[in-house]
Amino acid sequence: MRIAVCDDEEHILMDMAKAIQGIVPHGIVKTFADSGKLLDSFHWDRWDLLLLDIDMPGLGGLEIAGKLGEENFQEPLLVFVTNHDELVYDSLRFHPFGFIRKSHFGEEIEGLLRDCEKKLQEKEQYFTFKSGTKNIRVCLSEILYFESDGNYLRMVTSGAEYRLRDTVGAVESALSPQGFIRLHRGFLVN
Repeated sequence: MRIAVCDDEEHILMDMAKAIQGIVPHGIVKTFADSGKLLDSFHWDRWDLLLLDIDMPGLGGLEIAGKLGEENFQEPLLVFVTNHDELVYDSLRFHPFGFIRKSHFGEEIEGLLRDCEKKLQEKEQYFTFKSGTKNIRVCLSEILYFESDGNYLRMVTSGAEYRLRDTVGAVESALSPQGFIRLHRGFLVN
């Protein structure tokens, strides 16, 4: 699980990251004290879960959530973290996955992370294509890249290779919202 945490208070940010890493040791946790840098990261990183402090100087958590929708970035699960319970209702328009009170972070984070893991597993997406007379379905997270091969594409996964009749452009249109990037006219990389 790829987790981004944004809070303007450095000591709280580090405590949250340490607690999260202890619960999800194989997860990737990145911290941002600057909301602008968090938004910039969406150009090259794909986050599964985003923990946002609602009340920050400059862009607060609510403004960040709004920007994600405006920019058409792939939207991660949103969790708002706050000491201001009265702001929770304002966040409902962004359909957050959850809320955590900063004062109860240590008690609430583990259950929330477990729920997020379940939700992400349910959300796992697939690429389906026809090979001969068979329909084949491959989990997107297993696909490493697509390579143009004349009128065909070669799809390389972590365990196999497939050949399908399609174009890099068509597959790019379908999969770019899921984080696939065209590095060259003949290559599409996950």
